[in-house]
Amino acid sequence: MAKKHCIVIGSGILGASVAWHLARAGAAVTILEAEQAGGRATRDSWAWINASWGNPQPYFHLRQRAMQEWQRLARQVPDVRLDRCGGLIWDLPPDQLEAFAKEHSTWGYELERIDGKGALQIEPGIKQAPNFALHMPQEGKVEPLNAALALLAAARKMGARLLVNTPVSSLMHTGDRIAGVRTGDAVQEADEVVIAAGVGSATLLRGLGLHYAVQAPTGLLVHSKPTRRLLTTLLMATELHVRQTSEGRLVAGTDFVGSMDGTAPDVMAAQLYQKVQAMVAGSENVAMDFYTMGQRPTPGDGFPMVGRPKDTAGLYLVLSHSGITLAPALGLFSSQELLSGVRDPLLANYHPDRLLQPAD
Repeated sequence: MAKKHCIVIGSGILGASVAWHLARAGAAVTILEAEQAGGRATRDSWAWINASWGNPQPYFHLRQRAMQEWQRLARQVPDVRLDRCGGLIWDLPPDQLEAFAKEHSTWGYELERIDGKGALQIEPGIKQAPNFALHMPQEGKVEPLNAALALLAAARKMGARLLVNTPVSSLMHTGDRIAGVRTGDAVQEADEVVIAAGVGSATLLRGLGLHYAVQAPTGLLVHSKPTRRLLTTLLMATELHVRQTSEGRLVAGTDFVGSMDGTAPDVMAAQLYQKVQAMVAGSENVAMDFYTMGQRPTPGDGFPMVGRPKDTAGLYLVLSHSGITLAPALGLFSSQELLSGVRDPLLANYHPDRLLQPAD
């Protein structure tokens, strides 16, 4: 029996995970990337693996499962280099932080309430420890581009093809199903086409007359020059999330709104890095190296879109802002649905058509 041929559009962390899981399950896989391997949004991710605050219980359970799947994936593809470093969070007022702790403890999330002394025992690199924080020992990080490239390399070892600088211009219909894609003047046929193209996903779907609510807010990250080890954990403080990469860079993130009081991005980056230096002991003489501003592909209601748009045969969509956290689970669940028709119950609330809009 011939292998099912699946085209995966996009090679960021989600596309790479889908491609690897499909190849591992026995599919013939072709990955099409419009730019460089690893895509665009993934390389601009802060890369926090978590099931933290602000999530309704069904989404929490999906994220918690994804954290477990990261451990499985790290065993199967060691080069993704999962770092379960744990996280310290105090970016909510104390009453909201306590409410979060009570709620998530009830849901089964491992966390510990700590005072300033406890925070310094976990992370001595904090200049001014919070009076009250939460420690989540199961949370972690990966280097996002490295993880995506590791999955792509592992998929290729199992026979997957990766074509970079190969943008898809349109999807190809045969009768009532999608049967392949057009890349320039070429046609590539497939049994299944998986769109995991981030902000480009909505554009491809509009070509089919399918309009979905998808946003692309911009995120700002500042990167220091490499330095000695100053942090071991993820720090989520008010207005500032900061971690240290495997090569020694401090990376801090915040949300960016284009109209935010007219402040230029380079000024905002400098201000953000000043907050890093005010928080992290030993960073005072470490210069900022560069900053990045990347688009975050985000479904209109903030939750993943996973499944067949308008139940179209031969077509599947995987889109989520929390691409890093969810990648192993969404890759696994997507491959199972594509190859066996079985949809995991954790995806029950996340079919794309909840966000389908009337055509213009």
